[in-house]
Amino acid sequence: MLPHINYDELPRALQRLMTQLPVDAIGEVATLPRRSFLKMAGAGGLVLGAFPHLAMAQADGPAKADGALKPTQQPSAFVQIAPNGEVTVTINRLEFGQGVQTGLPMILAEELDADWALVRSRNGTNDAAYADPLFGMHLTGGSNSIKNSFTQYRELGARARAMLLSAAAQRWKVDVATLRTQAGKVLGPGGRTLGYGELAEAAMAQPVPEKVTLKNPKDFRIIGRATTRLDARAKSSGKQDFGIDVRQPGQLTAVVAHPPVFGARLASVDDSAARAVKGVKAVLRIPLDRGAEGVAVVADGYWPAKLGRDALKLQWDTAAVEKVDSDKQLAQYRELAGRPGNRKFDADMAPLANAPHKLEAEFVFPYLAHAPMEPENCTVKLSEGRAELWVGTQSADSDGQAAARTLKLAPSQVKVNVQMAGGGFGRRFAPSSDFVVEACEVAKAARTAGLDAPVRLLWSREDDIKGGYYRPMHLHRARIGFDERGKILAWDHVIVGQSITAGSVFAAMMVKDGIDATAVEGMRDPYPVPMRLTVHHPQVNVPVLWWRSVGSTHTAFVMETLIDEVARSTKQDPVAYRMQLFGDKHPRHRAALQLAVDKSGYGKKKLAEGRAWGVAVHESFESVVAYVVEASVKDGQPVLHRVTSGVHCNLAVNPRSVEAQVQGAAVMGLSTCLQGSAITLKDGVVQQGNFGDFTVARITQVPEFDVHIVPSADAPKGMGEPGLPPLAPAFANAVAQLTGKPLRRLPFDLA
Repeated sequence: MLPHINYDELPRALQRLMTQLPVDAIGEVATLPRRSFLKMAGAGGLVLGAFPHLAMAQADGPAKADGALKPTQQPSAFVQIAPNGEVTVTINRLEFGQGVQTGLPMILAEELDADWALVRSRNGTNDAAYADPLFGMHLTGGSNSIKNSFTQYRELGARARAMLLSAAAQRWKVDVATLRTQAGKVLGPGGRTLGYGELAEAAMAQPVPEKVTLKNPKDFRIIGRATTRLDARAKSSGKQDFGIDVRQPGQLTAVVAHPPVFGARLASVDDSAARAVKGVKAVLRIPLDRGAEGVAVVADGYWPAKLGRDALKLQWDTAAVEKVDSDKQLAQYRELAGRPGNRKFDADMAPLANAPHKLEAEFVFPYLAHAPMEPENCTVKLSEGRAELWVGTQSADSDGQAAARTLKLAPSQVKVNVQMAGGGFGRRFAPSSDFVVEACEVAKAARTAGLDAPVRLLWSREDDIKGGYYRPMHLHRARIGFDERGKILAWDHVIVGQSITAGSVFAAMMVKDGIDATAVEGMRDPYPVPMRLTVHHPQVNVPVLWWRSVGSTHTAFVMETLIDEVARSTKQDPVAYRMQLFGDKHPRHRAALQLAVDKSGYGKKKLAEGRAWGVAVHESFESVVAYVVEASVKDGQPVLHRVTSGVHCNLAVNPRSVEAQVQGAAVMGLSTCLQGSAITLKDGVVQQGNFGDFTVARITQVPEFDVHIVPSADAPKGMGEPGLPPLAPAFANAVAQLTGKPLRRLPFDLA
């Protein structure tokens, strides 16, 4: 979701940025005493500490005592041990399909020496404890969850284990050094044992150690083992609750009529027919994201609310807003690509003029909707001086702050209960907190209208696909000069596309010299080519946002298809050509690609008649994924048959989750290749509205998968997004082998 940028600098930049924000935009920040435990009635275990609901864990606040642990380091916020030995681990992220509800407990349970059969997990809140320990803010994105919390959760488990050992030593009156732990038990001299559940209450009284010794990776028994997800049974049986399933006593449901053109306002409202629908409680005019207006229909269920919305007679004022037309926009982008612009790379282009071989290409990438299976939703309960939200959010504190501003409350007066979400791909972390603010506006207006009840805002599929935000449309142009051996002498490249971060709090960190880092990540490297890269960021009345794998959704396609084209033009094997370009500087790329090649049988196995190989490799979010695919063309349409992947993500905490993420990301990448997968606009109106006209891959289009992981004991990197970027170019390269014509548009068009 978030782009791959300089992660060493980002935490410091975020903290600098937060110190510049007004206090009411951040909220007070408190620190946690060294021992802050709360005995939960009836639990009798090591349980959640009494943290205030704060916005930022790492921003400036009251000075903490020397040596005191931060909230993110306190096991009391993350571990609950019941009398029967059941261990419940609180996750500091949104679980929306990527597997962190299993991966993070695995990490903690490893150092705790828990019995995995007794490990459970639960969601967190906007508490300070659940901020990303590196970024200092609540964040699920950028494939950072396991990477940034790996050491954190190991230390949490080790601290809890040390406290249990200390409690056992006191009970037995022995030296703690004589004790050890195994599968949820403390083992002592003479064969004595105590289960963690028996010790949990006493362990609460023990000091929390600041420094702990972590296991040697060779001793891991949980980390690195292919493990069935903790939520697998509930999801596969239909019993899993998501944000959309929240039910509070007396709860009402709201749907909102959004303007057909982004930013439009209401000219007139006739709501008489809507108010007459049985079950409708109120019809409310509310402000919306981007200065727009809308009409909320509040009812005692979704269906009457929808019928009420359908009955509205609305006139919209669109005179003051730009009405985007996709065809005209492409023409404007082409014109802009010919102008001087900001430079990311500025290599000498003189060799281009006399290069023995030249290649010119234009690439077009459309807007894309996130289209998660669970559309946006948020439930809001208001009381005197308080608000409580239930929402599947990728940033609980940002959404909590936005809710506080909307409701005229302090951030500490807003509690956000993070819910399981059915997908998101970046959509559940909009800097504007659009649908969360919308839910708060509806709840506030409903309360003013005399409806003292929790309100659940639901977006329909059509609301989601037509209502933004989108992966930006991009145009790329390339002019490449190379010699007979494929040595690239000069590469002149232009990118035109909206900035994702412009106008957001992230602009200060991600926009430099007029260039948004999200637009250019994935360009040039790892290939040592002399590139001049020019970037244009036009302003367009279409809301844009990160989309799974961000800039690499388009840059990987451009780089990997052009590298393949140079190899074909000089009659070189595309794998050997890439290996030559890597040299000895990119061992992880080399290892991932070689693994995919070896496991696929590339160059050795005879393919079925009419099939061809396609290859691509790309690094995003510090993980490398290589694909070797088999594809054909049938009845004028490309068909993907098999995908073999080589993955280098360093240590795979749960290989089964890595496999699932690669498969899911690849299918999402495949969807971008299929006809009908573009978001287009006419007279400012999005033309797609549901899966009937916005294509995603169906089961009959999904290929066979083989996922292989390069062994490594190095600290893990992210895997939520890296599987997506190389799929489309590998598929395109296979099709180009068959047709002799490169593909330079997504979705594919073989006409």
